[in-house]
Amino acid sequence: MNYEFDKAEQHKLDKLDYQILSILVEDAKIPYTKIGEMLFVSSGTIHVRIKKLEQMGIVKGQQLIIDPVKLGYDISAFIGIYLQQSSMYEEVVEQLKNIPEIVGLNYTTGNYSIFLKIICRDTKHLKDLLHDKIQNVRGIQRTETFISLEERINRQIKLVQEEGNPDNR
Repeated sequence: MNYEFDKAEQHKLDKLDYQILSILVEDAKIPYTKIGEMLFVSSGTIHVRIKKLEQMGIVKGQQLIIDPVKLGYDISAFIGIYLQQSSMYEEVVEQLKNIPEIVGLNYTTGNYSIFLKIICRDTKHLKDLLHDKIQNVRGIQRTETFISLEERINRQIKLVQEEGNPDNR
């Protein structure tokens, strides 16, 4: 069963919902029974709340996080893409979805229409990816590449309850 909620309903979370989300952001593998013990409620209550958060689209699933460097992918880079025409955005995105080295894609304001995050084995892999794949996508006018030297922060948003909101008792 999947419910559609409007934005006003999505923000009607109570203190328990925020506490559950805060715990899961830190460790998505923690058992419902452990969360229940931490918050002094039953694991059934936790299960029902998480299902509600999933139905509202707030929780979109869980994922395994792999360290690409330990698998030989030493280059992380960002690519700003200039489109030939902004109306080509959807077509370009559909083509970019087929490139596995692209791990993030954002539609942006500013200089670029699209901003990508890519992971490559080395600079040759990066050069080949740019030359043979990305710059050959129909609709891309040109690109600018920024190599990341280090990533210090990569996290989920920290949840902060709004002061004075009666639902956050």
